[in-house]
Amino acid sequence: NHVYHFKQAIDGVKLKPFLHKKFILVPKKVEKTYYEKFVTQIVAAYKVHAQGFEIKEEKYLPKAILTISELNDVNPAYKNVDPETYSQIHFKLVFEYNKFRFPFDEKRLLARVELEEKDDSYLFHKILRDGHFEDSKLDLLRELSLELKNGAIILDKKEAFSWINKHGEVLKENEIELVQTHENAKKRYFIGASRINLELKESKDWFDIYAKVFFGDYEISFIKLRKWILAGKREFILPNGETAVIPEEWFAQYSELFDFMDTHEGQNVLKKHHLLLVNNLHKDNLATVMMSNKLKKLQDFDHIEDYPLPENFKGELRPYQKAGYNWMRFLQEYHFGGCLADDMGLGKTIQTLSILQQQKELAGTHYANLLIMPTSLLYNWEMEAKKFTPDLKVLVYTTTERNKNINEYFSDYDVVLTSYGIARIDIEILKTYHFNYIILDESQAIKNPTSHISRAVRQLRSTFRLILTGTPIENTTLDLWSQLSFVNTGLLGSQSFFKNEYQYPIEKKHDVAKTKRLHSIIKPFILRRTKSQVAKELPEKIENIHLSIMSEEQEKVYEEEKSYYRNQILEHIETKGIAKSQIILLQGLVKLRQIANHPLMVDEKYEGDSGKLRDVKHRLVSALSKNHKILVFSQFVKHLTIIRKMLDELEIPYAYLDGSTKNRRGEVDKFQNNEEIKVFLLSIKTGGVGLNLTAADYVFILDPWWNPAVEMQAIDRAHRIGQENKVFIYKFISKNTIEEKILALQKEKTRLVTDLITTEASFFKNLSKADIDELLG
Repeated sequence: NHVYHFKQAIDGVKLKPFLHKKFILVPKKVEKTYYEKFVTQIVAAYKVHAQGFEIKEEKYLPKAILTISELNDVNPAYKNVDPETYSQIHFKLVFEYNKFRFPFDEKRLLARVELEEKDDSYLFHKILRDGHFEDSKLDLLRELSLELKNGAIILDKKEAFSWINKHGEVLKENEIELVQTHENAKKRYFIGASRINLELKESKDWFDIYAKVFFGDYEISFIKLRKWILAGKREFILPNGETAVIPEEWFAQYSELFDFMDTHEGQNVLKKHHLLLVNNLHKDNLATVMMSNKLKKLQDFDHIEDYPLPENFKGELRPYQKAGYNWMRFLQEYHFGGCLADDMGLGKTIQTLSILQQQKELAGTHYANLLIMPTSLLYNWEMEAKKFTPDLKVLVYTTTERNKNINEYFSDYDVVLTSYGIARIDIEILKTYHFNYIILDESQAIKNPTSHISRAVRQLRSTFRLILTGTPIENTTLDLWSQLSFVNTGLLGSQSFFKNEYQYPIEKKHDVAKTKRLHSIIKPFILRRTKSQVAKELPEKIENIHLSIMSEEQEKVYEEEKSYYRNQILEHIETKGIAKSQIILLQGLVKLRQIANHPLMVDEKYEGDSGKLRDVKHRLVSALSKNHKILVFSQFVKHLTIIRKMLDELEIPYAYLDGSTKNRRGEVDKFQNNEEIKVFLLSIKTGGVGLNLTAADYVFILDPWWNPAVEMQAIDRAHRIGQENKVFIYKFISKNTIEEKILALQKEKTRLVTDLITTEASFFKNLSKADIDELLG
C-alpha cells in the first residue's frame, strides 16, 4: 500500500503483470520475437539494467536523407493519361546514424534500438537520436513547401521534379541528401542540378541565341530541348541511362522563346520585335543580354527622341500627336511595324500623313505607299491629304477602269488609296508591287485571320507596315493576333500557339499573369491614347437613356411574336440543342428588336403607331427648334426609311448615308457645310467609322447595338477634335422589351480580363438556355 513516483513517465500496462508474478516465462521459440517487439521498445524508451543480454548505448552524428521513389500504383484518375506526366513520386524523410537508418516519426522516441543476435545471446544497439537535428530538417522542408506528414508526402511527377529543381541547391547547402530508392523502380531518375546558360547578342536584324543546357555534367543540345518542350515532352534519357525530367518552370519561362525563335544559317535567332521578351528574360536573370543603347530606348517610348516634322507638312500637331509621329519614326528606324490605336477622333489620319510626308522628303524613297480602308473613308483621306500634305501625289485606286499595269502607274504617285474590297479583288496584281508603307485603316477589318481580306493583305509586300484602329480588340484576343501578326510577322507566334498560350488562359481562366506577359510583348508596338488622357479641351459628352413606352397596338404585336418565338426557340433547343438553334434564335431576337422599334419593320400592313417613333419625333423637333444639328443612327435601313418618311411629312431636309449610297462625299459635305441641313440619317455600320461630323452636337442611337464599341464609334463621329459644343447622346430603348434585357445581360456576359467586348455572333454563341429564358420571359 505504498505509492511510488517515477521520474520518467512509464507505461503502466507493461508494468502491471510484474506486480502479480515473480517472473514472466518466455518460451525459447518466441524469445527473439519477444525481444524484437517488446523489449526493444522498452530499451528505446527507458534506462534499462539488464542481466543475460547486453545493451550498448551508441551516439553518432546524424545525416538527413530525403528519398524519392516512383509509385507503381498510379492514381486511378490518371489511368488513361500519359504516365510520363502523371505518375506519382513518394518523398520520405529518413535519418542515418552510422550504418543505421530510421524513418522520421512524429511520435519519435529518444532512441532507436536495433537487435543483433550474438553467440546464442542478444546485443541491443541503442542509438541515441538527435531530436533537435531531426526537427530542424523537417521544419526546413516545410519552409520549402514540402508539407510532410509523418515524414512523407506523395506528389504528381511534374510537381515533384519541379520542387526538386527549385530547391536542390538549398537541400545540398543544408546537408539533406536526395536519394532515389531503386526497389521495384521502373526507371532511374536524374535528380542532380539542371540549368540553362542563355546568352543573346544583338546582330543587325535579330538577336543571336547562344545556349547550353546542362543536367549535371551532361550537356544537351539546345535544339533538342526546344523540340522536347514544344512537343510537351518532359523526359528524355541521358547517356548514363538515367531519365532527366525537364523542370516545369522551363515550360513557363522559355516556352515563348522556343516558340518565337528561328534559325538562320544554322544559328538560333530571335527577331528584334521580340525585344520585350528579351528584356523580361534579362530582368528575371534567365538570360544574359547584350544590346545597343539605342535599341534599349524602345522599351519605353516616352523617352524616344524628338524628330523634326517634315518641312512641307502644313498642319500643326498637338503634343500627343507629335509623340505619335516620333514613335512611328523610331519604329521606322528598326523596320518594326506598329498599331496606332488612339481613341476615335484623336487624329490618327493627320499623324499618319505626317509620316508619309517625311518619307516623301527622305532621299532614296521611290516606292508608293498603299493605304487600304473601308470605302466610306476614301473621301476623308483624300481631303485630309490635300489639306495637310498637298505635296503628296494621291491616287484613289477604286474605279472600274483602274489601270492594271501598276508598276508604271503607281510610280507617278506617293500615296495610293484603295478599299478593302478592291484590295481583295486585285490582290494578284497588287502583290507584284513592292510598296514603301502598307497602312490599314480601321484594321479590325482583318481581325478574322481566316477571312479572304486577311489572307489577301498578308500577301502584299512592303518595307514598312502600320495599322490604324480605335478598337484593336472587338471580339477576342485573336483579333489582336491577326492584326499584329500582319505588321510584325511572328510577333505572337503561330495561331495555335497563341490560342493555347494566351487566348484560352486569358479569356477562359482570366489568367492575370498571362495578360501581363502578352502586354509586355506587344507594348512597344501599340500606341494608344484615350480622349480623357490627351484631349482635355474636348467639350463634355452627356449620355441619356430614353425609355419609350410602346403603344397598345405595338405591345400587342410584340407579345404575340414573343410568345410564338419563345415556344419555337425553347422547343428547338430541347430537341436539337443550343448549338443548332443559332439561326432561329437570331431570327427571333432580331424580329423582336424590330418590333420594339416599329412593327412596320416586320409587317407592311401594320396601321398602328410606335411609342419609340413618337418619342424620337418629339426629341428631334425640340432639338431642331433650338438650332442643333443631329446625327441619327440605326442598325436597320428599314428603320431609317420610316424616319425618312416622318421627316418628309414634316418637311425637314436631311442628309442620308447607308451602304447603298453612291455620293457619300456629297452627303457629308451637305450636312457639314449647309446650315439648312440639320439632320443626318446614317446606318450604324456604314456611318460609324472614319467620318468627321463635328457640325453635329446631338446624336440619336435608335436601337441598342449588341456591341457598345460600335455605338461609341458612331458617337465619336461628333465627339472628336474640332467639336466646340457639348455633345448630347440619346439612346432610345423600348421599355419592357428585349432591348432592356439585352443591355443588362450583355454586362454580365462580356467580361474578359482585357475588357474585350463581344460582337453579335459571339454573343449568341455564349447564351445559355437560362439566358434565353430570361430574354424571352
